[in-house]
Amino acid sequence: MAQVSGGVADDVRFVAKTDYLKTLSNLRTEGFEMCVDLTAVDYLTHPGRTIAPEVADQISLERFEVVVNLLSLSQRRRVRLRVQISESDAIIDSAFDLYPGTEAMEREVFDMFGIKFSGHPDLTRILMPEDWQGHPLRKDYASGNIPVQFKGAAS
Repeated sequence: MAQVSGGVADDVRFVAKTDYLKTLSNLRTEGFEMCVDLTAVDYLTHPGRTIAPEVADQISLERFEVVVNLLSLSQRRRVRLRVQISESDAIIDSAFDLYPGTEAMEREVFDMFGIKFSGHPDLTRILMPEDWQGHPLRKDYASGNIPVQFKGAAS
């Protein structure tokens, strides 16, 4: 389903995890030379979310979703890929070989959500310390507090 916003055509596609790299490769060949963003969403608190009726019977909604935004500068086109990732098998192929700029984005998704990227050259934490327990952007991650020290404040 294409939509136009700001003169650039938008295209959102739900892609099966098994077709992810093939789809990326095809889109790269079609002229989508830039990966603008790669992130994830945790739908733990929205298991019954609704999606477009034309794809509702084609995909199985999962807890996590990897979202990739690609851009074709020459064609003035965008495409957004949405890939469902199950909690029990939170792993997907790395896009690094096709879009080297995704290296840090995939590390961030791994760090914040715990989704692993198979074939990534250095899948290590990027924002949190190496010994940090858990993944802070997961909806079931316990929120806590860290005492703030103010310079000159009485302790």
